[in-house]
Amino acid sequence: MNKKKDNFAQILKKYNYNLHAGDIVAGTVIHQENSGFLVNIGNKTAGYLPKEEISLVNSNRNKQNSNLVNTTREFFLIEQNNKLKQSILSIKKLEYIRGWKRIKQFYLEDIIFNLNIKYVNKGGIITYLEGIQSFIPKSKIYSKNENQAKYKTKNDSIKCKLLVANEQRNQLILSNKSAILCLSLHKFKLGELLYGKITCIKPYGLFINIHEITALLHISEIGSKYVKNINIFFKLGKIIKVKIIHIDTKQGRLSVSKRNIKNK
Repeated sequence: MNKKKDNFAQILKKYNYNLHAGDIVAGTVIHQENSGFLVNIGNKTAGYLPKEEISLVNSNRNKQNSNLVNTTREFFLIEQNNKLKQSILSIKKLEYIRGWKRIKQFYLEDIIFNLNIKYVNKGGIITYLEGIQSFIPKSKIYSKNENQAKYKTKNDSIKCKLLVANEQRNQLILSNKSAILCLSLHKFKLGELLYGKITCIKPYGLFINIHEITALLHISEIGSKYVKNINIFFKLGKIIKVKIIHIDTKQGRLSVSKRNIKNK
């Protein structure tokens, strides 16, 4: 017991105990109550950790509750009330701060993630990156056929890349299309001629499957003359030759052209 106290005392020496809101402090959880935990943070003010401040992800809270007592760790100081002699602590806020720090590094390194799907709705997929809720819009989910969005279900995994990381708005937007294209970049070169299968026809152009990646052939890139009705010249399932004119790894897009190309 004395050894534990000595170890805790050594940890506390690293921290300044002229405490203020926003500080990161070390403490030992000493008792569990109905709505939270009492924490010894090494000064005359008691520390209190509410249950809702245990974890960023709700599903982790029950698991952590039983393991917290007698553990020594860091906490974020939400509020310091000197009159009541109580410090309100949070693990969740500390996870949030450190999670965003890692996310910013991931953004710079352009990493591809394989994340578990938590929820699926009409707008897209909700998942979590570093404990922070993230969203993959329906328009950013890869599909071989643009007429049919390829939706996975809860608990499946999905590859994605960071598209928007805004800490001030607590906004994380991911792209599955971008990840799939980046993993297939070795198959494509600007100016290269390739064959693709028409999977979808829209008034503004054609969607073509090339090496399992969807490319857009815009109506302006079909030929030198304006095409009024695409359906007259193209049919679903037809194989056509196109040229790669743009590779947008950020948005997960391929653009192609048929200008000055002769099909054999």
